[in-house]
Amino acid sequence: MLKIIWVILSFVLISLIFLRTPQNQGLASFSSKSDLLGSPSSAEQFLNNLTVLLMISYFSFAIFFKYYKLGFL
Repeated sequence: MLKIIWVILSFVLISLIFLRTPQNQGLASFSSKSDLLGSPSSAEQFLNNLTVLLMISYFSFAIFFKYYKLGFL
């Protein structure tokens, strides 16, 4: 059951990283930029926090499965 959650988590994390818009768009981003000094909007900040949370969860599962396979748990 935990491995299924780990696989789903990895697919969600990969898709979230690939679907993010690129931050560096050249000089055209200055004319259409509504955020002052490039500060992230609340939705972008939420996606950043979600990505970090999913990465921490993914690595926690990876460490758990490594020690479980070695017989420490």
